[in-house]
Amino acid sequence: MELRNLHAFVEVARHGGFSRAARVLFSTQSTVSKAVRQLEEELGEALFTRLGPGVRLTGAGEVAYARAVAILAESEHLVADMADLKGLISGRLRLGLPIFGSARLFAPLFAEYRSRHPGVEIELMEQGSARLEEALLAGEVELAVSLLPVSEAFDWQPVRDDPLMAVLWADHPLGGQPALKLSQLAIYPFILFEQGFALNARIEAACRARGFLPHGAARSSQVDFIIALVAAGLGVALLPRILTEGRRLAPLGAVLLDEEDLRWRAALVWRKGARLSPAARAWLALAREAFPE
Repeated sequence: MELRNLHAFVEVARHGGFSRAARVLFSTQSTVSKAVRQLEEELGEALFTRLGPGVRLTGAGEVAYARAVAILAESEHLVADMADLKGLISGRLRLGLPIFGSARLFAPLFAEYRSRHPGVEIELMEQGSARLEEALLAGEVELAVSLLPVSEAFDWQPVRDDPLMAVLWADHPLGGQPALKLSQLAIYPFILFEQGFALNARIEAACRARGFLPHGAARSSQVDFIIALVAAGLGVALLPRILTEGRRLAPLGAVLLDEEDLRWRAALVWRKGARLSPAARAWLALAREAFPE
């Protein structure tokens, strides 16, 4: 079983088609198709259902995908470990970052990481925290940023603990106060995040604990659009303080949400007991310098 065939298969599954996988692999569609066909012949199973221009994993394909991702990750670890023995760090850092807050938190770290370890290739996945946890368990990334608390399937290292800010439209009755309680917002519609964002679940759980369910007026994954919806009077939004600091909100208001059980507690997480690559361990060490506990 050749690693290049596994690699081609994984990229076809990730991108939903042979042509898109070929572009990622800097190869031709016929070469990628041949690699997948060889793997199917070797395994004796069809791995994809062809759907016009796209594909979908079969039951056998889903099993093979999980195994292939793990095998490729181990092969990368082997290469990186051999380089590490020589005092070098090379290989690939496969990192999952949330859409919100990553630029403010991690952009300076990338520059420092690159200066220390120029031989490491950085591969990023940007999704909501819930999707990133799924990617961790599937072996698609080694490290990801998620919100605490996380399940017992993960180990973690803290990054930032921020209160939430209630972003209110101009002339909102609660504007101008030094702080608010969540229950004071119960009668107003909420601008929530799209599915896959762990903060949604935290907000909804905190609302239920206070005896109400948030009425979602709209959902978005873009901070600027969420703020624009608040400005239009569609509802209120709860954003981590890091997303409101230094941002021009006027005439909107951002009021501290004084709730200890509803904070944005971000952490780097990884599968419990996983043997992290040298590249991943180097990222954790740098993050520990930047975000001391």
